Amino acid sequence: MELIDTFFNGPILVRSFPILMRGLGNTVVLGIAAIVFGAIAGLAICLMRLYAPKPFRRLATAYIDIFRALPILVVLILIYYALPFVGIRLSSFASAALALSLVFAAFTAEVCRAGIENIPKGQFEAAATLGLPFWLAMRKVILPQAIRVVIPPLTSNCVSVFKDTALASVVAMPDLLKQATDAQALMANPTPLIGAAIIYLAILWPLVRLVGYLENRGKDQFAQ
Repeated sequence: MELIDTFFNGPILVRSFPILMRGLGNTVVLGIAAIVFGAIAGLAICLMRLYAPKPFRRLATAYIDIFRALPILVVLILIYYALPFVGIRLSSFASAALALSLVFAAFTAEVCRAGIENIPKGQFEAAATLGLPFWLAMRKVILPQAIRVVIPPLTSNCVSVFKDTALASVVAMPDLLKQATDAQALMANPTPLIGAAIIYLAILWPLVRLVGYLENRGKDQFAQ
C-alpha cells in the first residue's frame, strides 16, 4: 500500500491533472514548432550540401556534423544562458524551440540527403531531357519519390523531438515535465511525475508503432 499511496495516489493524480494538461499544451506546441522549423531548415541545408558551391557545401557539412554531435541540452543551455552576454535574450520557449530546431534540422538534412541520393540518376537525366529546370525537377520529380524513403526515419526523429521537449524544464519553461515537478513539490508526492510519464506514453506510443508500421511497409515495397 505504501508504494501505491506514494507513486499511484489517485486523489493526488486527479488534483494534478489540470496542471499536467497545461504543461502538455506547451509541450505539444513546442514539439510542433521545432519539427516544422527544423524540417524546413533541414531540407534547405540538405540541398545546400548537395548542390551549392563548394564553400557552402562545406559549411552545410560542418553544421550537420556539429549539431549531430552536440547534446541538445548543451545547445539549449548555450542559447538560453550564453546569448544574453552578446545582447540576445530569448524566452525559455524560444530558446527551447531554437535548440530543438537546430538539432532536428541537422538530422533531417542527413535523412533527406540519403533519400535524394537513393533516387536513380536516370530520374535527373530524364527530367533534364524533358526540359525541366533543376528546381522544378527537384520539386516535381525527385522530392516526391524521396519522401517515401525518408518518412520512416523522419517520423522516428519527430518522436525523439517530442521526448526531448522535456529538456525545456531546465530553463524553467512550463512544459509537461516542469509542471509535473512543480505539482510534485506542491503536493509533496511523486504521483504527478507518474502522471506525466503516463501522458508521454499515451502520446508517443502510437507514434512509435507508426514508425514500425512505416518501416515494415517500406521493406515490403522494396521487396516487391
